[in-house]
Amino acid sequence: MHKLSRIKLTGPDAFQFLQGQVSNDLRRLESEAEILAAWCNPKGRVIWFGAISRDEGDYSLLAPAEIAEDIVKRLTMFRFRSKLEFELVDTEETLDPNIAIEKGYPFVGAQQSEQFTPHMLNLDLLDAISFDKGCYPGQEIVARTHYKGATKRRALRFSCDSAVNVGDKVSLDGRDIGEVLNVAGNDLLAVVPTDKADGTLAVNDIRLVRLDLPYL
Repeated sequence: MHKLSRIKLTGPDAFQFLQGQVSNDLRRLESEAEILAAWCNPKGRVIWFGAISRDEGDYSLLAPAEIAEDIVKRLTMFRFRSKLEFELVDTEETLDPNIAIEKGYPFVGAQQSEQFTPHMLNLDLLDAISFDKGCYPGQEIVARTHYKGATKRRALRFSCDSAVNVGDKVSLDGRDIGEVLNVAGNDLLAVVPTDKADGTLAVNDIRLVRLDLPYL
């Protein structure tokens, strides 16, 4: 199980600050209980991915406990004169990696942070990106990928007969072409070129069998 923490943003500038940082449009929370979103670095690599909710003007981000403190520290660097406060709240909430993988929801923890773009993690297919909300870190790269149809690598679901590890390389004909993103038992998500997804892929000479995702 992946332990989760909550990052709370309070204060009169919470909406404006967070709206300028994350990939989705916070205005959706006027009619939705929560939305998925990502926070990217300027190169368009995902630092954090998770759910955002609102409670009477305060905002709450659900984050892996292993990186939550670092996220707060980094967000604080961008606060400048904004009137808001951050609070890190420990919770009893956990994420079952089996369900994350079955649904094709990427887990972005310490090993995955800042390694992949939103499109590589299928965040466009998971409704975690707004393409008309305005600027946020990495927005130009994300938009360019989307409008040029340049998504050449995606997180796909596979099974295998033996255990593999996060970060292991996916190979085709002896050449590394991708990387294991998340693992749960013998099921995994791996970021690979879409045009090679149905080839004879392997991790450490262990054959991968591609499985369906609900949104692909």
